[in-house]
Amino acid sequence: MSTGSRSEVQLENEHFRVTKWTIEPGGAIPMHRHEHEYVVVPLVTDTMHVANADGSEIVAELVAGRSYTRPSGAEHRIENRGDAADVVFVEVEKLS
Repeated sequence: MSTGSRSEVQLENEHFRVTKWTIEPGGAIPMHRHEHEYVVVPLVTDTMHVANADGSEIVAELVAGRSYTRPSGAEHRIENRGDAADVVFVEVEKLS
């Protein structure tokens, strides 16, 4: 079963893991928990929806090149509810 999302690990070493994520229109990254602090670098200007494990929801307005960070322990599902374009971002996890 396709989730409508795909990832590409671009770099991984003892300090960082860098992953490029693409979420197709109507697709999602399934519920997951972040074990490490991370930075998101949007590659597009668009909207994505973050459905948190506690039932709350965030509408994230992405701006290409405008990074943001989140703490470890974040648990959520990421959705592209749009119908026209992929949501694409790079996630940089701080491993140590």
